[in-house]
Amino acid sequence: MPPSPSDGERAAAPTRVPRLKRALMAAAAAFISINLWTGAPLLALWVGSQVVGSTVLSMTAVVIVVVVLAILMFALAVALTWLNGAYDRLTGRTSRESRMTWLRGMGVEPGEQLEVGITSNALERIVMASVYIAVITLLVWFFAFAGSPLPH
Repeated sequence: MPPSPSDGERAAAPTRVPRLKRALMAAAAAFISINLWTGAPLLALWVGSQVVGSTVLSMTAVVIVVVVLAILMFALAVALTWLNGAYDRLTGRTSRESRMTWLRGMGVEPGEQLEVGITSNALERIVMASVYIAVITLLVWFFAFAGSPLPH
């Protein structure tokens, strides 16, 4: 007869699954947020180039790229929102805790306390990091590598 698991082993097994789920959710958030800046625009440009089929830029190509990009960005934003909600439910974070500072009222009624110390979760930090990286990369490219569009 196999030995029965001790109390410590029983407690450790359930925590592995949420850690794995949180890690997979963090990886999915990183993948989606990177694709907001890279994959979606490239896919929209590719779809526009395939639909038009000519080498001359036309308004049809521009409209197709803009529409496809808008659809992709909306879908990725919805996916990130859903993923963040699922992550909050998994970690036990309440909706009151996740209310951002700029969404709260300016005045505090007498007797109420200000909520202090509301932090962002791991997925929100991943998305913020991807925004910082995208903006810094754009600025470095624009000022260091893009060159002047003006004729010499």
